[in-house]
Amino acid sequence: MTNLTDFEITRKWPPQDPEKLQLYSLTTPNGVKASIALEEMEIPYEAHFVDFGSDDQLSPEFLSLNPNNKIPAIIDPNGPGGKPLPLWESGAILIYLSEKSGRLLSADPARRYETLQWLMFQMGGIGPMFGQLGFFHKFAGSEYEDKRPRDRYVDESARLLEVLDGRLDGREWIVDDYSIADIAIAPWVRTLRDFYDAGDLVEWEDLENVPGWLDRFLARPAVKVGLVTPSRE
Repeated sequence: MTNLTDFEITRKWPPQDPEKLQLYSLTTPNGVKASIALEEMEIPYEAHFVDFGSDDQLSPEFLSLNPNNKIPAIIDPNGPGGKPLPLWESGAILIYLSEKSGRLLSADPARRYETLQWLMFQMGGIGPMFGQLGFFHKFAGSEYEDKRPRDRYVDESARLLEVLDGRLDGREWIVDDYSIADIAIAPWVRTLRDFYDAGDLVEWEDLENVPGWLDRFLARPAVKVGLVTPSRE
């Protein structure tokens, strides 16, 4: 039986079944990447709710796993060589889970790197830009009288959506087959439209391919579960 007691985080979030992958997360766009992937890949896991309202992410236990105090983070009790593997950063987690399960990341080298290219497009562009737009449009930044910072992120977010829209022309999914690229990007697009209420700002109605792609993504049973995991304990 796997022993995870060497990991300090398990004192705050004890595993019920230490043989299952342990997920520490929250239902943010980055957080649900991991839960959706786990559901799609049918990897047994336990989800632990990290309460930002209580600063759980700044607790010594959480920082012992991720010193960058961000979600998601995981411990896989059955990692490489049969040893437990702690891992953080959502993109790294998606790649690891795909390689572990053999799913949603092509074994063909060219297609694999094409998928990773679009994963990095999210990590380096869509995530940071959409997040800043949300801050300046919906949260504390919305109170700033000077709208130039908001408009900068609006323009860049709209540009990124146009890139994505062009990529999806004639395609059902970003890399033809459903992959971790879709799992990485779609939650951010959903958040921009539905949570940040920024559809009008980025001219959502002018997009020809992104809305249908997002609808297909949200209709997937595994996505529906992953979007609400972990539940508040």
